[in-house]
Amino acid sequence: MSATAPVIDQVKLDEFMGRFVGDLGAALSAALVVIGDRLGLYKAMADGGGVTPEELAQRTGTDPRYVREWLSNQAAGGYVTYDPDAERFSLTPEQSLALAQEQSPAFVPGAFQLATALVKDEPAITQAFTTGSGVGWHEHNHDLFAGTERFFRPGYAANLISAWIPALDGVQAKLETGALVADVGCGHGASTIIMAQAFPRSEFVGFDYHAGSIEHARQAASQAGLDGRVRFEVATAKEFTGEGYELVAMFDCLHDMGDPVGASAHVLEALAPHGTWLLVEPYAGDRLEDNLTPVGRVFYGASTLVCTPASRDQEVGLALGAQAGEARLREVVTAGGFTRFRRATETPFNLVLEARP
Repeated sequence: MSATAPVIDQVKLDEFMGRFVGDLGAALSAALVVIGDRLGLYKAMADGGGVTPEELAQRTGTDPRYVREWLSNQAAGGYVTYDPDAERFSLTPEQSLALAQEQSPAFVPGAFQLATALVKDEPAITQAFTTGSGVGWHEHNHDLFAGTERFFRPGYAANLISAWIPALDGVQAKLETGALVADVGCGHGASTIIMAQAFPRSEFVGFDYHAGSIEHARQAASQAGLDGRVRFEVATAKEFTGEGYELVAMFDCLHDMGDPVGASAHVLEALAPHGTWLLVEPYAGDRLEDNLTPVGRVFYGASTLVCTPASRDQEVGLALGAQAGEARLREVVTAGGFTRFRRATETPFNLVLEARP
């Protein structure tokens, strides 16, 4: 008895194919955003004035034929604007803010830098799927480390001092007076440096197990004139040194850890008696269906390619994933010995959580 062939709904098929075309265009264009960023093409258009491909090529020392094709792709995707009457390309103020101004809170090229790095690592992730093994953070393409800092730094700059720390109970006053702070999983040190610049009476120590990132963080702190008040050390979340910290911060990293419960217990030991643990994690609901959104798609993608493999590469390998949700995070934190846990604030991309002894 033959199976009945499924009935194809042409409208639904057309809708899916339209989504596919958009996704394929976005995937191909990711590398072109990285190229535009690295070659200074966006920055050369930051003033909003219209340019021809030849003029932009002359400004940036690039080939006009390649630039014409690049500009056409960017215009088709809405990343630059094309005036057909003048036959010139330009950036609107909003496009410039997002693509050409690295210090803006909306700067996005770092996201494409990390995304293209993860695509390069696909063979290792494919192998991990078949073995269940991990792929360590340190094993990824070097652009992941730089791209992650450039992607997350604008959000930290926009929110950390103005909203996240003020949402914590009594922490801002301690930092203004002078306190000892640990930034665990600090990467290139962007979050550590932002806090140190805002609170000159406090002392900051950044920890990360990735030696290359710590070296970069040390150089960045020196360039920022923070020698003597900020230091960076190579250490894991279960082994970072020191005690009496009034604040321990972890930005977008607890879910990457193999043993986040062990990390929680170690943070508890390192805190001062009335200290605070600040956890910033990707925004997520507690149910899968809550996260089937464009933002959830991004986070599940990153979780599959970097967060889950990173956790599997470590002891325990709990693999919380980037969409763990508040309830699961609460379980992990309280299992480490904390008795108080709350959501202090949030953004469309972040859960900002406070834990206390």
